[in-house]
This record gives sequence, structure tokens and C-alpha cells, in this order.
Amino acid sequence: MADVMNVGVNLEAFSQAINAIQALRSSVTRVFDTLKDGMKNKETLEDREKTFISEFQDNLHAVNRDLNELERLSNLVGRPSENHPLHNSGLLSLDPVQDKTPLYSQLLQAYKWSNKLQYHTSLASSLLNQQSLKRSANQMGVSSKRRPKVQPPTIVLPPQYIDDVINRIGRLFHDMSIQLSRPNGSSAVLVVTLGKVLKAIVVMRSLFIDRTIVKAYSENINTEDGKLDIWSKSNYQVFQKVTDHATTALLHYQLPQMPDVVVRSFMTWLRSYSKLFQAPCQRCGKYLQDGLPPTWRDFRTLEAFHDTCRQ
Repeated sequence: MADVMNVGVNLEAFSQAINAIQALRSSVTRVFDTLKDGMKNKETLEDREKTFISEFQDNLHAVNRDLNELERLSNLVGRPSENHPLHNSGLLSLDPVQDKTPLYSQLLQAYKWSNKLQYHTSLASSLLNQQSLKRSANQMGVSSKRRPKVQPPTIVLPPQYIDDVINRIGRLFHDMSIQLSRPNGSSAVLVVTLGKVLKAIVVMRSLFIDRTIVKAYSENINTEDGKLDIWSKSNYQVFQKVTDHATTALLHYQLPQMPDVVVRSFMTWLRSYSKLFQAPCQRCGKYLQDGLPPTWRDFRTLEAFHDTCRQ
């Protein structure tokens, strides 16, 4: 472990830098001792002033000399390697021309992205398994007439029960209004209005959320013939990002045995966008990054982050 931490660090220069720090502290202490003692007893006032100024200048020169030495040694110490070296590839960080060939940093970045890819693919795999969309190679070769029909596993719930669940969720959040309609039969479509910030169209299948589209409060959510537009994206980039994050949230809040809890958890997460343009990023503390506010909300703490700061 010590060898890993010492990769990229000049230990000899590091030891000399510690001694330089001690010397700098001693010289600074002598400066304050000179100021504390003041002018020593001499025969005349002029002699006392000359002696005091001479000692004070010598001590300041010593501080300047020790500080320059410390800065010189700090450039020789180098920097430690990354916190998560990739085993033997950590030796690449010893390359003296790392700025010209940043292979090791690129490997770390690829490693982080591969971990994220594995995490999201596992979520997608679990979702597809629940939806029973598996097809074998033999089934792909069978004609559509002989292909067995896959029955959807969705639990059919009475519309009255769904209405009751949505009404109870609406009563929990006073700053959020939920309008329920069934334009295409039994499937419910929710229009969620969050203050004067945004409107979200939530398409449901029984009590399971199928998809979500988030638009600005001022945007039109209806088509030209007056029907709900459940396909068009927002005209604003900030709400397009919120829509992408909402899709990720649907993958996160998955509990098929308790769909009402899933809907309530998703609505609680969506309600955290009530201060979309007022909450700063919890990582960098800024309100805007690349012209966009923090559009990501943590699934557990509901804290605001920029899309790049959450990584």
C-alpha cells in the first residue's frame, strides 16, 4: 500500500521540504521575537535604532531565503498518483512526460465509465427481465404466425383504486397539482404541475409509470387538435435534461410488488425540482454551469447537482 501511495513522489525532496518548513517556521519565529524584544539597551537612541533595523532586516532576509527554498523543493516533490490505480498500469503515472501522453488518466476515465455502463446495464437487464421481453435465437427464426404471444405481466388494478392512490399522493404535496385523465381507455395519464416551474406528463400503465416528459410551465402540452402531446420533447435544453433524469429515476424506483410506493417515491423526487432555478449545486456551489442550472437530483437525499458535478 505504501508503494502505491509513493508512486510519483520524490521522497528525498519530500524529506528536504519538511526540513525547509521547520527552518521557515524558525526564521518567522525570530522575526516576531525581534519585534517583541524591541530596541535593546545601547548608549544612544541612534545606536538602538540601527541595531534593531539591522536585526529585523536580517531576519526578514532569512524568511525570504527559507521561503524560496521551500518553493523550490515543492516543485521537486512531484504529485502522488491517482487514488485508484489500475494495478500494474499505475506504473504509467511515472512517465515524466505525462502531460504529453496522458495514458494513465485516460485509463482511469475509461474505468469509471465502464463501471457506470455496467451499473446502468444491470438496471436495464432487471427491468427487461420483469417485462418478460426475452427472445431466444430459435424464436427469432420462427415466423410471426407460430411465434408464441408474450403476455404482459402488468397487474390489472381497478381504475377506482388507481384514482384513490393518485388523490392521496396529490394531498401529500400542496405545491403540486395532479390532473388524471384517461384519453386512451383504461390507461391513465397524469399532468403534474409543479408551482410555476414545470409541467410533467406521466403516462401510466395500470399503476406502473411507463414514461415521463417534462416541459416548462409556459409551454403548450396539447397538440393542435387539443389532445395531450405525450411524445414531443421540450423546446428548452434544461427541461430536456430533466426529462432524461426522470427516465433514469423510473429505472431507479423499481418495486413491482408495491407500485403505489414507486409512484409516491417518484412524485417526491419530482417535487424536488420546485427550486430548479434557485438551488445551487451541492458540489461546486454555483447556480449555473454552461448556462444551465443544477438539473440532477440525488435519488436519496434529493440534493441538487450539475450533470457533471454528480460524477
